[in-house]
Amino acid sequence: MRGYGLHRVLAGAALVGEGSVRGLLLDLGRYPGLVEGAGRVLGELYRLPVAELLPTVDRAEGYNFERRRTTVTLADGRRPRAWVYRYRGPRGRAVPIADGNYRRAHPTRRLE
Repeated sequence: MRGYGLHRVLAGAALVGEGSVRGLLLDLGRYPGLVEGAGRVLGELYRLPVAELLPTVDRAEGYNFERRRTTVTLADGRRPRAWVYRYRGPRGRAVPIADGNYRRAHPTRRLE
């Protein structure tokens, strides 16, 4: 998301809008992780300029995250299919973020 460390990997990508997906958001310390769950997780949807950028994003996300297709519900009601990264790593110290809003749990001063 804008204002967070990995956003730089999306250079050249166009922000489509804010949206949500079904799941549970975990606070993993330095970053969040989306896992299966009955709630909603908030985030941002981007359109990549070229599909060849996906392996770069995969590497930045790391081996504990798996890219999967899912339906995103955008703020305007549209429901496109998109890639999301689901967390599949250890959960020993993970803390659930009940409202699914990482920005509220970890505000950033800088929005790009």
